[in-house]
Amino acid sequence: MKEILKVSEISKTFRLSSKQQKIEKTDRKTKTAVEKLSFSAYEGEIFGLLGPNGAGKTTTLRMLATLIRPDEGDAVIDGVSVMKQPEEVRKKIGFLTSELKLEDFFTPDFLFDFFSDLHKVPDEIRLKRKDELFEKFGIDKFAQVKVANLSTGMKQKVSLVVSLVHDPDIIIFDEPTNGLDVITAKVVTDFLLELKSRGKTVIVSTHIFSLIEKICDRVGIIIDGKMAVCDDLKKITEEKSLEDVFFDLYFERKGDEI
Repeated sequence: MKEILKVSEISKTFRLSSKQQKIEKTDRKTKTAVEKLSFSAYEGEIFGLLGPNGAGKTTTLRMLATLIRPDEGDAVIDGVSVMKQPEEVRKKIGFLTSELKLEDFFTPDFLFDFFSDLHKVPDEIRLKRKDELFEKFGIDKFAQVKVANLSTGMKQKVSLVVSLVHDPDIIIFDEPTNGLDVITAKVVTDFLLELKSRGKTVIVSTHIFSLIEKICDRVGIIIDGKMAVCDDLKKITEEKSLEDVFFDLYFERKGDEI
């Protein structure tokens, strides 16, 4: 298999404000969110980054999407470095995060056109993709409705669609089903499997075991910003369920703190 993503010992440390120090119950002025994290993903697979809240999943994906810069290490996406060529990386990926806030005043139709223009998608391709994606996700009936008047699930579907206007080969989704009702969550997970069937590489982060088990080929379990294990899902779950494997690793590393 062709290696599409190679992450090599990336690290990220943040300064903590006084308020954050109180929340974290620490006197330390910095927090290392990700520490020397390494893993790979291959063409036509779904790779899952599994971990609890605060494990460093979102920070990792934001570094891969070039929204923040690693303090150390690098990641190469389809031959392009996030450190040296961030603009080229952005052309190759689609990135969806729950932190993507769509402007309430605009409509799905306007947003799709706006993001298509940013990615310089030709008009004839834009119109075809808009029709296909809007119909697939049921957005067509709400194309002229302002975002402020859309349901949470519909906003998530619009966010997903505008992230994919340029039909990227590498898709990075941070908690793709977080906060969604069961119907919308199924629509999204089915679409991720469809992307895989089309040869796309999909990277997802989640804390949901069942999502990993349903869609992922390989999984990396991240705890406190460090990779605890990374392998084929079938190998990791040969003797135990994914949930049991996770909690064995979690309590092994965190037992003294609990």
